[in-house]
Amino acid sequence: MEQVRKPFQGVLNIIRFNWHFYIIALLFFAGLFFCYVHVPPEFKIYVLTFTFLAISSTLLSLLASLYIYDLSDFYALKWLKKEDKFLHIVNINAGFDETTPLLQQVYTNSTVQVFDFYNEEKHTEVSIKRARKAYPQSESIINIETNSIPLASQTTDKVFLILAAHEIRNSKERTRFLKEINRILKPNAEVYVIEHLRDIPNFLAFNIGFLHFHRKKTWIKNFKEADLTIVTEHKHTAFITIFKLAKND
Repeated sequence: MEQVRKPFQGVLNIIRFNWHFYIIALLFFAGLFFCYVHVPPEFKIYVLTFTFLAISSTLLSLLASLYIYDLSDFYALKWLKKEDKFLHIVNINAGFDETTPLLQQVYTNSTVQVFDFYNEEKHTEVSIKRARKAYPQSESIINIETNSIPLASQTTDKVFLILAAHEIRNSKERTRFLKEINRILKPNAEVYVIEHLRDIPNFLAFNIGFLHFHRKKTWIKNFKEADLTIVTEHKHTAFITIFKLAKND
């Protein structure tokens, strides 16, 4: 497969889009150093231990990101079966699209239509705003609302939501969105929802950042309410879960 992503693109983008967190972390570490210098000797070991844990947690999250997004083969899409026949494919993002060129390499004879459900008022992550500024969306990308996809019913073969759907923070809105996806699916169509989960591996990797993800039971509830069934579920590394869904017929 042709190389599309640049080396270390994943972890560098994380730093680039979330630089305010790392500035705060550096100021915090500087404050801890100040405390270490000025506290009584008997308290220095506690400050030193806390500093070590804080720095280790920050470095671990960056190393985990490097592994997941740059060193693993996640973006090679080897977890997808290459198909030469014509398919109508929909790729939906939350304001930042890294995957459409990769999908086009897997489905070479298919149409990949791209939708963006990012809403500045609902989806307030500053990192997304920075990503959109750094990587302006193509004019071919269609902006949509989560309750309305501008396609006729039963016209789509595959829908991809790659590290995007968790940005819909409201559970009822996620269910409505998935119902709308269900509406556009052909009878034997597939939906791929790829997400980090709020679980132990992601907690160990991202600390409190794992709260930005949703629990597996939350996703299962949303799928069930949208009348979608899980066909397969598997892990890519310990940190990303790939749900393949179908209409619950």
